[in-house]
Formats: sequence, structure tokens, C-alpha cells
Amino acid sequence: MSVGDGRQLAYAEYGDPDGTPVLFFHGTPGSRLLGGLFEHAARRHGICLLSLDRPGYGRSSPWPGRTLSDTGTFVTAVLDDAGMSDARVVGFSGGGAYALAFAATHGDRVSEIDVISGATPPSFRSSTPAVQRLLGAIGQRTPRALGGLFRLQAWLAGWAPPSVVVSQYTTADGRAEVSEKEAELVAHDFVEAFAKHRTGAVTESRLFTAEWDVSIAEIEHRVRLWHGERDTNVPIDAARELHDRLPNSRLTVLEGADHLTALLRSRTRVCEM
Repeated sequence: MSVGDGRQLAYAEYGDPDGTPVLFFHGTPGSRLLGGLFEHAARRHGICLLSLDRPGYGRSSPWPGRTLSDTGTFVTAVLDDAGMSDARVVGFSGGGAYALAFAATHGDRVSEIDVISGATPPSFRSSTPAVQRLLGAIGQRTPRALGGLFRLQAWLAGWAPPSVVVSQYTTADGRAEVSEKEAELVAHDFVEAFAKHRTGAVTESRLFTAEWDVSIAEIEHRVRLWHGERDTNVPIDAARELHDRLPNSRLTVLEGADHLTALLRSRTRVCEM
């Protein structure tokens, strides 16, 4: 679809076309294809899940200067195109920030919120994983070099076994929970994220090193947080801090789960609610 100024935005639909509308925000990096993990649960529970490529990912045009406060500009366009006045929003990993940003700025178009393995503002973390610190620093200083690195990663992911991509989001024990089909989908999602551009990941690597430009204190909706006890991408302490800062939230800690397995374990429960 067109969102003005010649920019294009892509989204995919999963589950029941006539079901309850749910908007899904993929991780960083990611694409609309990750919504496929919800296909069976969404169909079984009467959910129409819209999964969009954020600007600069997959088939969506770049928007290098965007911030979290701009989320409503492209999300409302998706809802309008799908003929939906409002929707539940679900955000995974980096997508959790966008789910909360949309609720903070366009609360009238949000009915409920679920955040799975969600990213948090930097001040909520006692420490940031080394890889994320490195990517953020490169993104700030030499974004073109970071784009080249992501391009190389995507090329390698296209040739390597899916387990190589999955290992970025799971512990050694957690990989046993990921089926072959799920691993293939996660790997395909990673490659699709960089299919046309690298700017989405470069923008967000830089964006997540700074404090958010939206106020989560303004979110009046109930927020359900789902987080893995053994998440090394976003440590559980940061999720607990996010829970404390949100006006109305419930945190479910998934015992033994990591970043990706928290998503796999919670998806059915999210669709049931």
C-alpha cells in the first residue's frame, strides 16, 4: 500500500480474515513474515492478525529519520487500509517498543496490549548485551558500515542452516523447543528483513540506544508482559522495571524460557485472550 510521498508499506494477514483484529509488531530486525508463527493459533481462536514490515524492512520503504513517536503515522495507515477502527496490539522484542508507542500516542485505536520479550528504554536496564552495544555504537558513528554488516549477515543466513539464525535468540537448551518448521520461518523472516534495504535495522539499532520519545506513563490500557526467565537479549530485570513503570500492567515470567521460546510459549495464550 502507499503511505504518501512515494513510500510503500507492506503487511501480511494471518488467521481468520473475519476475526478479531490484532496488529503484530515484529522484532529488530524482522519482517511481516514472523506473524506466520501465529497462523494456527490465530485461526483457531478467531483472530485476524495483521503483521507489518516497519519502514526500511522487507517490502516497506525506508524512513531513516523516524522515531517511536512516528509509529502512528504508518500503523494507522495499515488499520485504515484493512478497514479496522481499532485493534489489539502485540509486540515482540524490538516490536514491543512500537506496540507501547502506538498505545501512548493513539490510544483510541488500541483495545489491548501484549508485549513479548519486549525491548525497554536504556535507563531500565542494569546492562546492555555487548552485541547490542556494539551495533548501536556503529549505527551512531558509521551507519553505512552497519548496513554493510547487516547485508553480510543476511547473505550468510540465506546459506546457513536455520539453526544459525535461531541461535541469536535462544539459549542452547531453548533450541530444543524450536521445531524445524519454526526455525525455517524465523530464518526466512531474518533474510526477508534485509530483502531490499538495511535502513530499518540501522535506524532501530541507533534508536534503541537513546531514551524513548514517548511517555509510557500515559498508557491507560492494561498491558500484559510476557518474558522469559532466561532471556539474554532483554534480561528479565529490565522487564520487571518496565512492569513497575507502566500504570496498569501484569508481568508473566515464563520459567526456563529465553527470548524466542517466550514467544513460542505465549502465542496461544495471547490469542486466547
